[in-house]
Amino acid sequence: MNMPSVADSPAASGYAGALGLVLAAILCQQVGAALAVLVFPAAGPLGMVFLRLFFSAVVLLAFARPRLRGYGKAAWWTAAGFGAAMAAMNSFFYAAIDRLPLGVAVTLEVLGPLVLSVVASRRWIAVLWAVLAFAGVALISRGGADGGIDPLGVLFALGAAACWAFFILLNARTGAAFPGLAGLALAMAFGTVITVPGAVLTAGTALLDPLVLAVGLGVALMSSALPYAFELIALRRIPAATFSVLTCLAPAVAALAGFAVLGQELGWSHLVAIALVITASIGAVRTSPQR
Repeated sequence: MNMPSVADSPAASGYAGALGLVLAAILCQQVGAALAVLVFPAAGPLGMVFLRLFFSAVVLLAFARPRLRGYGKAAWWTAAGFGAAMAAMNSFFYAAIDRLPLGVAVTLEVLGPLVLSVVASRRWIAVLWAVLAFAGVALISRGGADGGIDPLGVLFALGAAACWAFFILLNARTGAAFPGLAGLALAMAFGTVITVPGAVLTAGTALLDPLVLAVGLGVALMSSALPYAFELIALRRIPAATFSVLTCLAPAVAALAGFAVLGQELGWSHLVAIALVITASIGAVRTSPQR
């Protein structure tokens, strides 16, 4: 009589399925970003930021149905700050991928949480991860024979990285001030309002184009709604440390999405830079005192 192996057990299958959900979430986010780039000629980066936040806010508000009473001024200011960080992060990132290959932009953007992790670690090993990340940035900035890199695009991507660090800090505070998804939904609404002027000035009537609206809805679902749902399910089945390590693969997935959807090819120096930043990110996660 054959005994079932551990690999065939429901627990193992659930674990493998959770790993697949995390990877699917990363893939959805990067393919969503690539789709947004395709519509930049019509709506521009700021127009797509507005559409992404608008449709994401509509979905979250309908799902969370947050109450508007019972919160103090501090809670509302926290949600507003979270929304501002969200709007700024997405605006900088979309401006970056308008000028840089997707894989390069995401590699620079993940420096935000990486630096935050290194600073919070307070361990000597963190210096190694900082050096690896700096080497990766130096390779990306150099460009050279592998193809020039737009300096303004690099600045935009680093701006997105800084905003991502604030996003993480304010996300935690908003989660403590509001129950469930209420804080995230309200912050998304604040972020949508903030992006209206830039979207109207740069995109104008293109925001009413049915095709642009359809792509905006698709980008919102792929970049926000679906990944969040996948991650929420996955975190019930795998440790947070494992989840964090997998999310460090985002730059590599972004490079693949950029190549498959946008035909973006990267030189060897850029691929080495991506590998260095991924290594630094995984190292920072694995050696963090609060894994």
